[in-house]
Amino acid sequence: MKPEAAAPLPPYFGIDPDAALTALGTPTTTEGFGRIARACETGRNDLAGRGLDASGGRKLRLFSTWEITRYLIPVAQAHFRRVLKQNPDLPQGLSETEGGAKWFTLDEVLRLRAFFAVEGSKAKPYTPYRPKDLPAKMLAVANFKGGVGKTSTCAHLAMSAALDGYRVLVIDLDSQGSMTSIFGGRVEDEWQTVFPLLARHYASHLRIDNQRRLDRGDAPIPLDETLTEALTVKAQDLVQKTHWPNIDLIGAQLNLYWAEFQIPVWRMQSRGWKLWDALTESLAADGLLDQYDVIFLDTPPALGYLTINGLAAADILLVPMGASFLEFDSTGRFFDMLHSTFRSIEEGENMAARALGRPELNFEWDAVRTLITRFDSSQQAELAALMQGWLGQTLSPHRQDFTALIGQAGEQVRGIYEADYRDFNRETYARGRETFDETWAAVKALILGSWRRDELDRVAEAAQ
Repeated sequence: MKPEAAAPLPPYFGIDPDAALTALGTPTTTEGFGRIARACETGRNDLAGRGLDASGGRKLRLFSTWEITRYLIPVAQAHFRRVLKQNPDLPQGLSETEGGAKWFTLDEVLRLRAFFAVEGSKAKPYTPYRPKDLPAKMLAVANFKGGVGKTSTCAHLAMSAALDGYRVLVIDLDSQGSMTSIFGGRVEDEWQTVFPLLARHYASHLRIDNQRRLDRGDAPIPLDETLTEALTVKAQDLVQKTHWPNIDLIGAQLNLYWAEFQIPVWRMQSRGWKLWDALTESLAADGLLDQYDVIFLDTPPALGYLTINGLAAADILLVPMGASFLEFDSTGRFFDMLHSTFRSIEEGENMAARALGRPELNFEWDAVRTLITRFDSSQQAELAALMQGWLGQTLSPHRQDFTALIGQAGEQVRGIYEADYRDFNRETYARGRETFDETWAAVKALILGSWRRDELDRVAEAAQ
């Protein structure tokens, strides 16, 4: 009988201190952080550049007849081809080979969808539901737990809405700028972010407050250079076109984080400034709620002033989380902080409102839903079922699976809807799309339901 071979020692035994010292390298200084940041910037630009066209901008891929008729315009392929043949003025698409499949830009798809909406069957939903004379719905995607797919979920929902035919605006409130990178935005400084809108809102309030000070015989608070410049900025000045024809962007970059320090200074200068209304009222004043159908707000992974602005502006709050104890626990604490924060704002405002006989402040959202992301049914089904029981309607019953399509799209700095299905087998592509299509279906139902409620409320008010 052969002697049993000794098991190898774990790798943390026998580490030689001199070898460890050699591998350690020199100590890192503050300047070392700068070198690391510059290396990351080089890598980030290289990765982002892989999705750029020859002109240096991002370009959205084409869509095939098969994809259009399956996912975008609900008609049979044969009927689709027949309609194109009968209407030569419509986009005819391009073939990559002689007699091969036809491919269309999204702009062309939107034109075709508009044609079918007018000339096609009235029983089919060629164009999405959108009530007249009602403002855009704003959706905030938030959680202070990192790694839950917050930005990815927000980006894919924006793309889903665009493919569905909606006019979409994406607002990046996270100074990390990940959403801005996904949509190829270029932001030089904080003056190309939402910061000047917040500053303008405060400056406008300060002007009114200063007049009251003068009326009382008090000295006014002077508007500094930042506030004076902000008064000249409109939201439209900040909007960038993206490589999606019906998705626009207000981007973010690192300097946006300065707002987290500046906003409390303004609040201390003028306690009457309602900072939580700054984003909503600025967008409304500049008409952006009429120019778009759906506005997505990607918030920072922290409950700071930018997140408060995004949450207060939102009609619908979506909170992505994984099906794990730590993520469930963290999400619960996030909701606890939301409760404390907004209750504190309401209590502070309503003490004065009651004393002056004014209407009280009550924050309200059309819907709040948590979404399970990066779901692995083989390992997380039981916990997800328990979470469903605990949260009830607050947890969307749809689970957003993690598939090969999602992983590869993320590595290539693009959304799954930007991936060419020919890079995968059909089953992988269909499965990857299906999980995000179902997520969009669940979120779209919230949007349509809240719009419908607004419509019925308007009818009821008119009848009184």
